[in-house]
Amino acid sequence: MIERHVTFTVHPEKCEQFEKLFIEEYRPAMASMPGFVSVGLLREQEDPHKFQMVIRFESAEAAAAWRESDRHKALSPRLKALYSESQLKVYDVVA
Repeated sequence: MIERHVTFTVHPEKCEQFEKLFIEEYRPAMASMPGFVSVGLLREQEDPHKFQMVIRFESAEAAAAWRESDRHKALSPRLKALYSESQLKVYDVVA
């Protein structure tokens, strides 16, 4: 199992849109994919414009299939319009 942590710096005036897009469209689309385990969205208390998406898939291949899917390709530009930068870290789940 793998876990992907994506940190987003969201444009201050677009935080509400970012959360809404994640809840209403991004999470349901991802959850429909084979190999999906879970996804959560965290907002930093100290800097409410920073969010972290924590994503689990059964394998790196399942995560890659999500990123290559038509649904991800359609949602990605809409998500990117809401943030100024992102950073990714990928982990193997040990326990």
